[in-house]
Amino acid sequence: MTKLKIAYLCDLSPLEGWTYSGGNARIYNALRQQGAEIDIITPSWFVAEPLRRMIHRMPDSINLRARWRAHLLLSRIIGRGVSKLLKATQYDVLFCPYSFQSLAHVKRPKHTLQVFTADATPTVYRQSAIGQAFKSNAVSRRFDPMITRAETRIFQSCDLNLWPSAWQKDRADSVYGLEAGKSLVVPWGANIPNPAEQNTSPPPTKDGLHLLLVGRDWFAKGGPLVFETLVALRKRGINAHLSVIGCVPPPFHTNDAMTVYPSLDKSDPTQFAQFEALFRAAHFLVMPSFESYGFAFCEASAYGLPSICLKLGGIPVIDGVNGHALEATATADDFANCLQSYLGTPTRYSELRKSARQYYQTTLNWTAWGERVMALMSGMRSKNDVN
Repeated sequence: MTKLKIAYLCDLSPLEGWTYSGGNARIYNALRQQGAEIDIITPSWFVAEPLRRMIHRMPDSINLRARWRAHLLLSRIIGRGVSKLLKATQYDVLFCPYSFQSLAHVKRPKHTLQVFTADATPTVYRQSAIGQAFKSNAVSRRFDPMITRAETRIFQSCDLNLWPSAWQKDRADSVYGLEAGKSLVVPWGANIPNPAEQNTSPPPTKDGLHLLLVGRDWFAKGGPLVFETLVALRKRGINAHLSVIGCVPPPFHTNDAMTVYPSLDKSDPTQFAQFEALFRAAHFLVMPSFESYGFAFCEASAYGLPSICLKLGGIPVIDGVNGHALEATATADDFANCLQSYLGTPTRYSELRKSARQYYQTTLNWTAWGERVMALMSGMRSKNDVN
């Protein structure tokens, strides 16, 4: 495979491991591990840099909304600066994850491929059931037509748009009018090192059913429905227990059958060991969350842990392969019924765990993503050289 020289362009540095829930760093490292030579293009706004720094000092609730919209409004200024940097070095690929606005008004050199990847785009997200489940700002809605036009122009100009889910691809193709060969599904991976294949927990029984929920926002991750499911199971005489990682449920969503870990830092060896132990001890990750992808589902599959979720967005759960995706209207009783169906059926449960782990090994890992993406870019680069 041809070694590629890549200009990596994002509004946040991939060297900051926390950006985009860790996905930015994983994408960057996956490309490096495939032998690519990568230069990180500065996220500076050039003459408008003081404004960028001011926005980053704002509270997250303002920063997240204002940062990319201001970037788009100032894209002619920022784009000129990026274009000069690209012109100074010969790159095979201009690779942009997440921040489509970083490509606005950027003039790439001839024969340089332009590749974009994200698990969601503003217009697709806004129009989806996921986006509509969260409150939007009436002022920001005034920018919607401009945003959609900019997205369409940028995505149509890309040689490859790589989406981690068919949900995002299908909607992007429809909204932006993308060509089939330039819009492809390449699933993302788990934000953890590859775990050894082992499972310390016995199959679930009426006397022991361990559930897990992971996330910073109890409500966004479907915590209330999970709590109702826990209560429903216990009313049926099932000794169910729920472990929560990453957030603190409100008092009215807690009981003695829950253990809460407000925060576990995966970069700390001791805390990561606790994180792994919880994943290995659980029988199911239960997260009826509203999100466009969800790294936690990839992580669950890495440990051979089946997931129970809602059939919403691009969540990487295939029914009967690495868990079950219930209809968006599913109730706590529906979740309880699904979980209860595995009690007393150890062979059926074991097969689900095995297929979940296998799906991680073949698909939901960053090595598989990197190999596929590098092959696509190398193939297209060779084709362009011939033409």
